Amino acid sequence: MTQYGFFFDQGRCYGCKACSVACKDWNDIEPGPEKWMSVYMWEKGTFPNTAIGILAFSCGHCDNAVCISACDHDAIFKEEKYGAVLVDQDLCEGDRNCFAACPYGAPKFASDDPGTKMSKCTMCIDRLEKDQLPACVAACPMRALDFGPIDELVEKYGDVRQIETMPSADITTPNWIAKPNPPKEQLIPYDVEKAIALTKPRTKTDDVYSDIKNLTEFESDVICASELRMKNATVAEVMAATSSDQG
Repeated sequence: MTQYGFFFDQGRCYGCKACSVACKDWNDIEPGPEKWMSVYMWEKGTFPNTAIGILAFSCGHCDNAVCISACDHDAIFKEEKYGAVLVDQDLCEGDRNCFAACPYGAPKFASDDPGTKMSKCTMCIDRLEKDQLPACVAACPMRALDFGPIDELVEKYGDVRQIETMPSADITTPNWIAKPNPPKEQLIPYDVEKAIALTKPRTKTDDVYSDIKNLTEFESDVICASELRMKNATVAEVMAATSSDQG
């Protein structure tokens, strides 16, 4: 078996979600939390050193796919040609043991109703059989995604298998590699207090600019998402973690 996998370039991704939309369209998935390709966004830092973290992730199709051993119904298996981890909907009982085991939250559910069957990324095997790329990869306008034999991807891009606060790759050995964002650098130095003073006349609210702490220190509930969270157990949590309007 030749193991296939995905590559993600964090520096190229700007969170347009074309990959997620293309995945739903190709696989005829209804709008909602059943997002086989999920695009996570979170905020980092405070003024003036702010940044947005972005991650597009579907499934690691792991060498040690813990979801397989967690399923009591033998509904999850690793197929032989591409190494894709798949689910047999006829055998799935919707007990969510697979979700509990997977560190990446790759098993997806259309609702919170008990017994809802699990679905997940299939690597677009139907497209692979036609010598086509997975829908998510083909749809990315910035070419932030790539796909192929994992050995070839590692040779081309390196062997980094986690970014930021993702779970350790040692848990499951995912067939997913990434090029993380480089550390943020301030290319043009400037005076922060002067920048605030110049901005103040353009606003109608003096209270915000009365103290620099109002711009640099926030209560935790003000920030929509301050860290990457891939495991989201409810419909509401999934939609909040993968939506641009996270508030």
